[in-house]
Amino acid sequence: MAERIFGGIDLGAESGRVMAGLFDGRKIRFEELHRFSNGPVTLGDTMRWDLVGLWKEIQDGLSRLNDQHGKNLASIGVDTWGVDYVLMDDQQELLGVPYHYRDSRNNGMMEHAFTRVPRSRIFAATGLQFMQINSLYQILAMKQSNPALLDRADRFLMIADFFHWCLSGSQAVEFTNATTSQCYHASEGDWAYELLRQFEIPTDMFGEVVAPGTKLGSLRKEVAAATGLPKVDVVTPATHDTGSAVAAVPTDRTGKANWAYISSGTWSLMGVEIQDAIVTPRALEMNVTNEGGIDGTYRLLKNIMGLWLVQRIRLAFERQGQSLGYDELTQLASESKPFAALVDPDDPRFMNPEDMVQAINSYHEETGQRALSDPGPVVRCALESLALKYRHVLRMLEELTGEKVEAIHVVGGGSQSQLLNQFTANACGVPVIAGPVEATVIGNFMVQARTAGEVDSLAEIRDVVRRSFEMQTFEPKNTTEWDDANQTFRKLLNRPG
Repeated sequence: MAERIFGGIDLGAESGRVMAGLFDGRKIRFEELHRFSNGPVTLGDTMRWDLVGLWKEIQDGLSRLNDQHGKNLASIGVDTWGVDYVLMDDQQELLGVPYHYRDSRNNGMMEHAFTRVPRSRIFAATGLQFMQINSLYQILAMKQSNPALLDRADRFLMIADFFHWCLSGSQAVEFTNATTSQCYHASEGDWAYELLRQFEIPTDMFGEVVAPGTKLGSLRKEVAAATGLPKVDVVTPATHDTGSAVAAVPTDRTGKANWAYISSGTWSLMGVEIQDAIVTPRALEMNVTNEGGIDGTYRLLKNIMGLWLVQRIRLAFERQGQSLGYDELTQLASESKPFAALVDPDDPRFMNPEDMVQAINSYHEETGQRALSDPGPVVRCALESLALKYRHVLRMLEELTGEKVEAIHVVGGGSQSQLLNQFTANACGVPVIAGPVEATVIGNFMVQARTAGEVDSLAEIRDVVRRSFEMQTFEPKNTTEWDDANQTFRKLLNRPG
């Protein structure tokens, strides 16, 4: 059959891409048409997103999409990171420059929230992991610092929804990203209006929530004119990048909870796919999260600091005059002594330190471990600690679901780290299946393909992914050594404070 073409706009915390997905009915392949940088912009003493600049880059990419595939394009969809948002007034004007989730205004906002509404009540409604980056605490920070701006808000949109508005004029919010906000009610299937009113947050700005695969409308005529594209459908994928990535996990166990995934990149999101959110007291105690997935499923998961640690370690050594690529750092780590020192990757000091190496060594000093000064040992410490944190989270997920996990799928950019994949298999004691790297945009394409009638189900989407891409399996090794290291790691997690 002739290939159907789908346009994917994939925005991450460091870069964005405009891609084309080409589906022949059995296999999906993709082409990268335009890549551009992304990241926080310093504005005064704040961290913001340059969404207007990103929109310009997206339009440039759409022009290239038109040059290559405009005549055969079926639809376009956007996926992004979660939690960050845009406010618009009743004239559809942006209110302010949207904040970056690492901005310091969020500091202390969770604790402030708990003085108004108990932690248990927030979790019972939203089922979401408590992190100061969540939209709820960002909104409370705005309410504290700029209430007049919040009062003018007519529409709340997550970042992907904003770009769908740019493309089509839609003001809907897509389900998977809405659930990252901690403003969405996990069991009622709508915004947590009662909770929001308890915080005196305006509720009229929260609009319609739509499922992945919804047609939002056709491309604005102005965008079509600027890019040359026909007025194709704009279709929302799972707009949260992890939601799209999990849709493209090449498992043959759809409908079961005996497999886990790690969407590995700047953040590691580790979880299982379940039919209903788990909001029990034990889930609250474990501080897990229930984020929306395809077909009304939930992703019971934990956010883990991820390869942000290695990214910032690299930057710290670069500032010292040691410019090393990721391959070099990984090789040095592989040659370093095992378990020289460990950290809890999610210690708050690692959220956005000026110098990650200094932050790691301050943790070591505080916990009675020796300092590490060379790149290899520091990176090995980060990777071993991540693998042991994955083990810790895996046991939580197994307890909550009552299912024994038999395999872990690692997707995303971090799936290319063979050393981390092997460490993960060793630590968790189960096979790790790595790939595809581009799971997020593949999931984006395949949800659009399902809307176009090219596939029928989530299981079929995953069949297509298995046929289309090579995966690599890592079997557990040296598990006794990792069991011993885990005893040390658990003491770090359980220490006071």
